[in-house]
Amino acid sequence: MATAHDPTRLAAHPAQLSQAITQQRHAFNAEPFPSIATRRDRLDQLRRMLRDNDVAIRDAISADFGNRAPQETLLFEQFTSVDGIGYARRRLRRWMRTERRSVAWWSLPGSARLMRQPLGAVGIIVPWNYPLYLAVSPLTAALAAGNRVMLKMSEHTPRFGTLFESLIAATFGSDEVMAINGDAGVARSFAALPFDHLLFTGSTNIGREVMKAASANLTPVTLELGGKSPVIVADGFDIVEAARRIMYGKLINAGQTCVAPDYVLVPKQDIDRFLDACRAATREFYPTLATNPQYTSIINDRQFRRLAASIEDARAQGATVHSLHPDPTDAERRRMSPQAVTGVRDDMRVMQEEIFGPLLPIVSYGSIDDAIAYVNDRPRPLALYYFGARGAALDKVLRQTISGGVTVNNTTLHVAQEDLPFGGVGPSGMGQYHGKAGFDTFSKLKPVFYDGRLSGSRFMMPPYGRMFRMLVRILYR
Repeated sequence: MATAHDPTRLAAHPAQLSQAITQQRHAFNAEPFPSIATRRDRLDQLRRMLRDNDVAIRDAISADFGNRAPQETLLFEQFTSVDGIGYARRRLRRWMRTERRSVAWWSLPGSARLMRQPLGAVGIIVPWNYPLYLAVSPLTAALAAGNRVMLKMSEHTPRFGTLFESLIAATFGSDEVMAINGDAGVARSFAALPFDHLLFTGSTNIGREVMKAASANLTPVTLELGGKSPVIVADGFDIVEAARRIMYGKLINAGQTCVAPDYVLVPKQDIDRFLDACRAATREFYPTLATNPQYTSIINDRQFRRLAASIEDARAQGATVHSLHPDPTDAERRRMSPQAVTGVRDDMRVMQEEIFGPLLPIVSYGSIDDAIAYVNDRPRPLALYYFGARGAALDKVLRQTISGGVTVNNTTLHVAQEDLPFGGVGPSGMGQYHGKAGFDTFSKLKPVFYDGRLSGSRFMMPPYGRMFRMLVRILYR
């Protein structure tokens, strides 16, 4: 394991940040197209770093949360990170290969190629909810593409941020990869750096500020935001099984997941059965809450108060709040008891804000067209979930709704598929990464045209005479 955090590495001052990106740019200019061996070596170092420090990583994240289920960190952060590195490493030669492209007939005997070139210095702003995976996944793509990388860790997970900074410093040169800790002021300075690409994961409101800061340098951005990801349970689907899978996706990390089910659309006649099934699933997964090491705490007091206020706001405006577990909320440990909410309206907080906690609004609907209209009347979400048979209804949902991604008959699983791009749309984000999509995001797709020694372009050059007029008539037809 790496040595303790060295405070001299904290590039909190704007001048230090500027110096750091300048150092990375100079290093990149000296090696603008790293070999496949160099890229694989960097990925191997990253994977080795994660494996050699797996227990320390789990402990640090759990300490930041007050309690984070070690099984969740292992499965949803450590495994997915290592799996993504392996996926990229195995396919790197194919991704780096220059592609032959077709040319217009009139430009023969010329030929065309498409090469993927590293961008340079890449910035990654990491959120607190999955601080390892949402650092390593984009870092993997950026390194595979041949870039230098700076990461701004979340101030809300300081123990992990400190550990990760020290691990990165012990594994890479600062001109290759650098992790930085600091408060919101550091984050603002970081976003304003002249990166060749900037990836941010976080809330929609902060995403707007990041995009505004990046625009001063015309820095291209990938924004992985959130939104209210809906679930549609089709009439006739097994309600008990749907509830189990929905509650599993909802209660991972105590709901603090950007693609967690945010509200559920259920046929009117199935509401009561669905509520009962949600209670049964919750108690099955977590027999106890307050002392259960497998149930994650809310990250901090601010987020806990926000969730509590959302529940009180819904109750005050006439919604019905249903406890899904017999154990009450433990405010001291920030263990929030899962609750469902029915009778919701659009002006309630639980229907206006991304919930990011173990609260689940349930909305009744009549026909599948009603469910589609309900989703489409709201901002485009990061994820959409549909429970039902393959057929006309599913096809209608897929074709008539727009979302960042979809999982059918389960939740969240599309995010873990490295061969599928991950990204939002509209208010839930822009751009995408994971697998080949991430490699392309952090590359310049450079078109190259090779003209022949004998070139038809001489007939297009002035002075424009009879041959030019004849050629243009042929082309124009």
